[in-house]
Amino acid sequence: MALAAAAAPGQARAQPAAQPAAPWPDRPIRLLVGFPAGGPTDFAARLLQEPLQQLWGQPLVVENRPGASQMIAAEAVAKAPPDGHTLLLCTSNLTTNPAVFSRLPYDTIRDFTPIVVIYSSPTVLFTGPEQPFRTVQDVVAAAKRQPGLAAATSGVATAGHFATEMFMRAAGVELTHVPYRGAIPAVQDVIGGRVPITFSTLSGVIGLARDGKLRPLAIAAPRRSRAFPDVPTMEEAGIPVRDTSPWYSFVAPAGLPAAILDRIAGDVLGLLKRPDIIARIEDSGGVVEAEGPAEFRARIPREIAVNTEVARLSNIHIE
Repeated sequence: MALAAAAAPGQARAQPAAQPAAPWPDRPIRLLVGFPAGGPTDFAARLLQEPLQQLWGQPLVVENRPGASQMIAAEAVAKAPPDGHTLLLCTSNLTTNPAVFSRLPYDTIRDFTPIVVIYSSPTVLFTGPEQPFRTVQDVVAAAKRQPGLAAATSGVATAGHFATEMFMRAAGVELTHVPYRGAIPAVQDVIGGRVPITFSTLSGVIGLARDGKLRPLAIAAPRRSRAFPDVPTMEEAGIPVRDTSPWYSFVAPAGLPAAILDRIAGDVLGLLKRPDIIARIEDSGGVVEAEGPAEFRARIPREIAVNTEVARLSNIHIE
């Protein structure tokens, strides 16, 4: 179309795509992750690390800064210069933390530039290989016999935490929420038999389930996972739990120049069309979202409102 416009008299030339005012990137890019290495969020970062390095011609350095439900990493990014050289690979904790914590070290709406939502992955109720549970109803029965049955998650205000609280309300049982600093430490204790169950994101731990080290009992999502088609949804198992599938995204400090925002979003969205990238996401149990800046920006306040109501109903609140 651009060639046709140039050849036709009286027609305007196609405008070139906007470019950053200064060369970008001109040095390594830091990609902060608010959870430990090896878990679902770290997997999302490593998935795109090498392809983006090739596109950008600079190292993309993944920095794991676990703790405080992603807030340590998020605060560091919120305070970084908005030059495109510091990014956050964040989870949906971006919209659950404001619903749970009375104070945050940043303003979720004001202090970040939403770039792109990459993919989502369902929350799954897992148990260890030595546990007697074969179905969700086995867990419910055990929790009724033993109120306070321990349930591990990757931390406070995570998708696993929300799933745990909603499971308790829907099943009419009392569990003891045991938050860890990430999914891998949590599932390690489940595998070792120290904690009987966990609500964990499928991506990042799917290999452990395929190897028989974790036993999936139910999916907290509207439909079954292609990775485990024989595992029922929570609703099919008789426990109506709202979809708690976390999503993974790129955000930057507020004030990111539009040209750099467009460049990063365009490159990531382009990668999400590649068959090899799609295959890796789906093989991990994930679902490609490929949501650009405008959609992502609209999603944040909408999800904060929904999560605030869920937190109120489930009495999830931390001073």
